[in-house]
Amino acid sequence: MNEIDQKFSQWLTENKRVAIATLVKVYGSAPQPLGSKMVVTEDGEFFGAVSGGCVEGDVIEQASRVIQTGQSKLKTYGISDDAAWEVGLACGGTIEVFIESSQPVHEDILQLQQQKVLFGVLTVLSGNRAGEKQIVLPAHLEDHPQPGLLAESDVFQTVSHALKVQKSEKMTAQLSGKSAELFCEIFSPPARLMIIGAVHIAMPLVELARLVSFSTFIIDPRRVFANRERFPSADHLVIGWPSEELEKLHIDENTFIVFVSHDEKFDVPALQVALKSNARYIGALGSKTTHAERVHKLIELGLTPQEIARIHAPIGLDIGAAGSQEIALAILTQMIAVKNGKQLPGKS
Repeated sequence: MNEIDQKFSQWLTENKRVAIATLVKVYGSAPQPLGSKMVVTEDGEFFGAVSGGCVEGDVIEQASRVIQTGQSKLKTYGISDDAAWEVGLACGGTIEVFIESSQPVHEDILQLQQQKVLFGVLTVLSGNRAGEKQIVLPAHLEDHPQPGLLAESDVFQTVSHALKVQKSEKMTAQLSGKSAELFCEIFSPPARLMIIGAVHIAMPLVELARLVSFSTFIIDPRRVFANRERFPSADHLVIGWPSEELEKLHIDENTFIVFVSHDEKFDVPALQVALKSNARYIGALGSKTTHAERVHKLIELGLTPQEIARIHAPIGLDIGAAGSQEIALAILTQMIAVKNGKQLPGKS
């Protein structure tokens, strides 16, 4: 769970009355991504954000009213909206924020997040059923819809696609014969970052990656390098030969692999495993000369030029990085670009 969900869970445990504000639509530019959240208590405590600070004051006021009345609200803020000007919205876009009181289903959602599985939550945003929810697991879509919102509405295909591409979406649908607005929020398991080599660059890379919710793995056979003193925040310390450990870790399309050991006996066999996998991103540290030697050895092992071309090398975006912290930032920036589907030079 992220920090907002942890705070929400804490407040629920303390039996506080809480409202949740969720960013459900963005028109034009906005500083926060779809699905961004704020949680607000009846005492006015809050955590999180749905904009760059432009509308949060009004959202807190609206959340207080929602807690008192129990009635959900769908609020629109935009530069043409007088109320938006009053709360300082000058970001150039328009956003829609859904504000609701906590309900038992939110605890089920938090539990699923802890299990780190892919699922969606379908929420009614308008009408007399506003706030009604249904949790949707991929298994629910295999045959025919489960009873509930998915079966009552005409959004089966839209929700299926949202889960497939792991992207939240607001939609208009027919619900029990009436037009209604719904939001399908997708909760994806955290992307996994597997770092080959417990070297100095790996230390800031772990810290930075955790800030953007990667689950981090340090893989190295050398305990003197791969230990909790050097990597107190790593989610997993894997002591073993990288090629063997990668075989065990079920590399999928949500996996990012970074080679920073600068050691041929670690890198080449592990690259052979990674390049035969469905990894989303594969990057390797080293100069152009080092990479050319690496390519030669991979070809000798039978990999094709097309497979080898998947490697991002030299690793990281070219930001003129110097020092381990800046190199780690360049690597993470490139990973995020790939994660968000941005086209990078030299990659198709």
